[in-house]
Amino acid sequence: MLRPEQMSKVSVTGSKAVMDDVIETAHGLNLLHVTEYDGSWEGFQPGSPIEGAEESSDRLVTVRSLESILDVDEEDAGPTRIVTDEALDEELEEIRTRVNDLDDRRQELRQDIRDVEDRIDAIDPFVDLGIDLDLLSGYDTLQVAVGEGDRDAIERAVIDAEEIRSHEIFAGDGVLGIFAYPASDADASALTDALVSADFNSYEIPDADGTPGEYKKELEHEKQQLESKLSTVESELEAEKMDAAGFLLAAEEKLSIDVQKTEAPLSFATTENAFVAEGWIPTERYTEFTSAIKDEVGERVEIEELERATFSKDGTDHVREDVDAGGAAAADGGAEADARADGGSAVVMGDDEPPTVQDNPGPVKPFEILVQAVNRPSYYEFDPTVVLFLTFPAFFGFMIGDLGYGLIYTGIGYYLYSNFESPAFRSMGGVTIAAGIFTAIFGTLYGEVFGLHLIATYFWEGVVGLSHAPIEKGLSPAGIDWARGWLVVSVLVGILHLNVAWIFGFFEDLELHDLEHAIYENGSWLLMMNGLWVWVFSDALRSVAPEFIYTTFSSEGVLPLGFNGFPAMELFTIPGVGPVTVPLLVFVVGLVLLAAGEPIEVVEFLNVLVNVLSYTRIAAVLLAKAGMAFTVNLLFFGVYVTGHGGEAEWHFGLGHMPHVGDMYHGHEVTEIMFGGLVHGDAATILIGILVLVLGHLLVLALGVTSAGLQAVRLEYVEFFNKFFDGGGREYEPFGYERQFTTED
Repeated sequence: MLRPEQMSKVSVTGSKAVMDDVIETAHGLNLLHVTEYDGSWEGFQPGSPIEGAEESSDRLVTVRSLESILDVDEEDAGPTRIVTDEALDEELEEIRTRVNDLDDRRQELRQDIRDVEDRIDAIDPFVDLGIDLDLLSGYDTLQVAVGEGDRDAIERAVIDAEEIRSHEIFAGDGVLGIFAYPASDADASALTDALVSADFNSYEIPDADGTPGEYKKELEHEKQQLESKLSTVESELEAEKMDAAGFLLAAEEKLSIDVQKTEAPLSFATTENAFVAEGWIPTERYTEFTSAIKDEVGERVEIEELERATFSKDGTDHVREDVDAGGAAAADGGAEADARADGGSAVVMGDDEPPTVQDNPGPVKPFEILVQAVNRPSYYEFDPTVVLFLTFPAFFGFMIGDLGYGLIYTGIGYYLYSNFESPAFRSMGGVTIAAGIFTAIFGTLYGEVFGLHLIATYFWEGVVGLSHAPIEKGLSPAGIDWARGWLVVSVLVGILHLNVAWIFGFFEDLELHDLEHAIYENGSWLLMMNGLWVWVFSDALRSVAPEFIYTTFSSEGVLPLGFNGFPAMELFTIPGVGPVTVPLLVFVVGLVLLAAGEPIEVVEFLNVLVNVLSYTRIAAVLLAKAGMAFTVNLLFFGVYVTGHGGEAEWHFGLGHMPHVGDMYHGHEVTEIMFGGLVHGDAATILIGILVLVLGHLLVLALGVTSAGLQAVRLEYVEFFNKFFDGGGREYEPFGYERQFTTED
């Protein structure tokens, strides 16, 4: 789980006479992550596509174009089918002809509708003006303009024009119609020239008769006819989609496979008679890969395991296997001896990194999406997915801690996981299910369901016989020690979490480099952090540190584990400075090692304090979310108080609201904090129900944006930064997972 699946680099060398069979077999296995030939070998060239590659590519473009026109998606597939070359020749051409004709008609109709809409928009000003269209054009002695502008400025411009004898202006709400009688020797553009200085926005006069309103109705009727024709065409396209979708999806899959196979030689190194193909496969499946190809083509190819990617302490990324010189020549006489690039040693296409195949069991696998959101793990580093699986749901569940919310989160996660085919949605569903389960578990321990202490009252107290739930959130004055205790727990969780991170980093450096690097770069931080915090939790600081640090886990504390703090462990005293303790000395040793190995990082030595304190956000979100749920329930049910001061406890008025002085479980009611909307009249009850539902929905949503984001932040910022770089390559084997076609 902490390491990706081990990968081996293999070489397949043989005669071109068997290359097609090798490609067919390798494609069916779907195992080989092909390494692209980089052209670096003398005498070798990238291979050429197999005959039919261009035709398959052209057909694939056609199929995808038809799918786009018909808006085909995977849900339209229907049953799997066999697609033959004859079907591609005949049926695809028939579908292409019908669909393209319909699409051309659809595009023409859409353009016609747009043209009519433009004409309708253009006629609106003339409807406003109210002058018949045939009166706006066709004159020999009058010039007419229709448009918008300032009437006074326009009239002044027309009056001042020497080429215009007289004029008349007709006005609508925002449109002006100008009729001008020009001088006998005036140009045909006299009116237009006169209006230039008046900032006049002219409209083109439609070539039509009758009133503008009637003409607009004609246009609207024409638009309706075009829309009806368009609807008919779209219905025909929809019917075509229903008939052709399954075939098109299957054809796309077949052609995609054909293109993969026919273009595969482009990644090979070839000579006139031989080829060399290299790539990565999972090491445990090397025998399966070799056997399948040997069964197909016999001894006419040579398959070698060139290297097995692993860790090494000399700084290299992987160990290269030794291969005997005679193994690369193909067994049949057609393969050339120059299938070796160097005449003897193993042929290796570059020093490419192996792809990363994260090796996690089923329940852990959904959490890979959280890791990949940062980056895919490198092949040579630890995969932190299993740590996220163990910690992220626990962080989230602890901060929300409510059975009701937990069941809803679990239900949402199950819906995402079971109703979507997308791996991303299914992964998020799995993560949400885990977070919901932990929320429900902690909610049961807190004794809460939607912020009400029903489980505490009826189960932990009523059935089990405890005086309260096993753990509490610490909102009421009587439970304040719980709130303080969660701060201590958050700090300890942070120390444990960061220890794991730096230990991962330590072993990565130990395996990739040496012990010196591991100590300087990670061991130093481990010594500093643990030395500092053991010192903080020791008697050396008892006189100045908050008391709850030492009492939370004491025999009388809220979590009675019998821990009262570490002993002071004093070694000696420096006059004027104070006692030097073992933990403090450990911290100093770590700081010295850091300065010796990574001097520039010394300025960040306080990270061992700051990073751990960052985890107190766990307790802060816990109290904030509990406070929000408490407020919602307070408004609806009301809250009354028993006891005084630090002994005061808050209770919801679930059945009724008592009065001050009444007794509740042997305690006197001392205060009514809020009467509760549910205890009012009908109107306030309705308002209360609205507040209750919307309030809890808000808390539910903010649980994701606060608890979820804060948990993710602790993983990404505090944990990942200590050892995780990412940058791994995705494993993309040569092959295809069939969905729509079958070969049987």
